[in-house]
Amino acid sequence: MTRIIERREVAPNVHRLIVEAPQIAEKVRPGQFVIVMPDEEGERVPISVAEWDAKAGSIVLFFLEVGVSTMKLARKEKGEDLYAVVGPLGRPATIGKFGTVVLGGGCYGIGAITAIAKAMKEAGNRVIAISEGRSRYLLYNQDTLRRFVDECLEATTDGSAGKKGKVQDVLRDFAKREKVDMAYFVGCTFMMMRCAETAKELGIKTLVALNSLMLDGTGMCGVCRVSVGGKTRFACVDGPEFDGHDVDWLELFQRKAIFVRDEVTAYQFHACRALRRHEGGD
Repeated sequence: MTRIIERREVAPNVHRLIVEAPQIAEKVRPGQFVIVMPDEEGERVPISVAEWDAKAGSIVLFFLEVGVSTMKLARKEKGEDLYAVVGPLGRPATIGKFGTVVLGGGCYGIGAITAIAKAMKEAGNRVIAISEGRSRYLLYNQDTLRRFVDECLEATTDGSAGKKGKVQDVLRDFAKREKVDMAYFVGCTFMMMRCAETAKELGIKTLVALNSLMLDGTGMCGVCRVSVGGKTRFACVDGPEFDGHDVDWLELFQRKAIFVRDEVTAYQFHACRALRRHEGGD
């Protein structure tokens, strides 16, 4: 069992979770992730480690409430236990001195890029963070990011904060005034694909952290397989970081869509059942 230190909703359906995990906090590196099980019957949910404190023995996770298991996580409170937190998993992010590095994050990725931003800055880079949301109220973690980056830029669909548009629009504008040596994107698949396409047009080396379907996290099941550069790779052991220009995005979309209808049905069923219990029904 893993004890919860804090669980807070930082934006609609986006939660910040701090848990006691001393062994993970001692070994984790930027770009790695953990697999979380809220209870014994829950799914295994892969979540990037955004921050950690080796002395305190804690790690910080950001997750998006989109299904039954993340709904269960979102109902957990301080002092409660999670059935399991396993990690660190995956290969660490590629960190080095590249020059000017642009990091782009959307939804859970706004939090997930924190560790990479800090490491890139410590490596001597000029680091630019771009956060994306439909509106201002969906942008979170900005104060934390500002501690580790040289510029913190924003993009919103409705124009309520930063530039009206998406991460790739801000990237395109920034590249007009300053040379970008590397781009790194974390977030929903569509956002990463569009950003990778724009970066390729601009001739920018691009890395992405893929969020493919995952089960065991050790490469045994093959559920997380993705096609990169025409070859099959396992996101859990070969990734989650890959060259954004080599990913077969269409295949990734198709695989991620396989269980969407079942996930929606299950989420609605469990949400209705939870509401009935809250109202005193059976």
